[in-house]
Amino acid sequence: MKYYIGIDLGTSSVKLMLCDAEGQIKNTVAREYGVSYPRSGWSEQRAEDWWDAVCDAIPELLCGFEGRLVRGIGVAGQMHGLVILDENDRPIRPTILWNDGRTHRETAYLNEVIGKEKLFEYTGNIAFAGFTAPKLMWLRENEPENFAKIRKIMLPKDYINYLFTGVHCTDYSDAAGMLLLDVKNKCWSKEMLDVCGITERQMPSLYESFEVIGTVKRDLAEKLGLNPETVVVAGAGDNAAAAIGTATVGDGKCNISLGTSGTVFVSSRSFSGDEKQAIHSFCHADGGYHLMGCILSAASCNKWFCDEILNTKDYKAAEQAVGELGRNEVFFLPYLMGERSPINDVNATGMFIGLRPNTSRAHMYQAVLEGVAFAIKDNLEIIRHFGIDVKSSCLCGGGAKSRLWRAILANVLDIELTIPVTEQGPGYGSAILAMVGAGEFENVSSAADRFFKIKETVKPDRELVARYADRYEKYRKIYPAVKELYKEIKE
Repeated sequence: MKYYIGIDLGTSSVKLMLCDAEGQIKNTVAREYGVSYPRSGWSEQRAEDWWDAVCDAIPELLCGFEGRLVRGIGVAGQMHGLVILDENDRPIRPTILWNDGRTHRETAYLNEVIGKEKLFEYTGNIAFAGFTAPKLMWLRENEPENFAKIRKIMLPKDYINYLFTGVHCTDYSDAAGMLLLDVKNKCWSKEMLDVCGITERQMPSLYESFEVIGTVKRDLAEKLGLNPETVVVAGAGDNAAAAIGTATVGDGKCNISLGTSGTVFVSSRSFSGDEKQAIHSFCHADGGYHLMGCILSAASCNKWFCDEILNTKDYKAAEQAVGELGRNEVFFLPYLMGERSPINDVNATGMFIGLRPNTSRAHMYQAVLEGVAFAIKDNLEIIRHFGIDVKSSCLCGGGAKSRLWRAILANVLDIELTIPVTEQGPGYGSAILAMVGAGEFENVSSAADRFFKIKETVKPDRELVARYADRYEKYRKIYPAVKELYKEIKE
């Protein structure tokens, strides 16, 4: 018997999964930790808390199993977070997280002064407030004493890998979200390092996600009940790892996630993108590339409307009240946290439009679900602009449990949606990467295809597709009409 550990280092908790070589999940354990909000719009976390949680969880994960039979470990993690270590490899300050909004000035400088065209030339992407490079620029300006102490820069999951192995490294999929990597050529961008005032010596070594970076340190293995020959792979950013678990690998496959945020993830064997579109062009954990659009509020819109507006947690009752699809007169812009892709507007807010005296809570609830679907379509349409003809997609995330939302999405997007038998997210994908690194499979594609199974397929209805196409044409005119108003409201 051989076992593999997949670790999903999230924002609110770390989830650990023990799998056998057949992909069967033998045990799962989770540990929560806190998020600090020092100021409005700021979001930070102690890197030490992640490691404490991992070390606390592993003995429970292995309870009843022979820990020395664990052959590999893979870690997936929240992207973009700025982890900085001093000369003793200790964190200098709390990590500035992916959803921290303090870098709006630095982001504007990068996009408007350095310019989107140059940024795309250097990295294959434009700047977003959540990316790592603007965080470094903010640190240099506001905390120069901490900036001067930096000896190594990493991402959240890389800190865990370092403590497992003693190796400073990252993988291409996670590094692609820093705005410091030349994504097309898979190397650090000298130009962007210069812009941020750092050197390549301060950056971690680069690996493919499935490559072995080392083995678990002997003293740590003994403490945790692991074999010191257990290999550790470089791992991946959370979205790339989750895509591995849904077999979104190779060329032209799509995965849509309806989590707290929403993503459209399309795999590709070659690099594509341009500076005019706010779509991410990243490296993939299978050794290729992917295009990704990310909306900041997806299932969180559903939660907000039910919990805060309807004052209920009975989501099924809210769904059952929804009437005929495709004929709702109410529209909703799902920009509760501003928006990333494709509009890249931190000033944007949520908005209902089309309210009348006969508007019911059911109309508004339906508009929320449809608004998220339309925002997903905004991203899918831009990905199609790159010549990728997406005809079907896997659908995962908490929102995918809703039959109503699945039907709305299938018809808004006009594609078939496949629902996986088990949806374990980044932890399962990182366990698969560990299997590849340990030699169980020749490559990521063969492993992912082996384990992915379809539970259900949702097909679009031609009449509903036509209705939603008309609704979408109206929806897409709303944001441009109020874009300047958002700036005035913010001031």
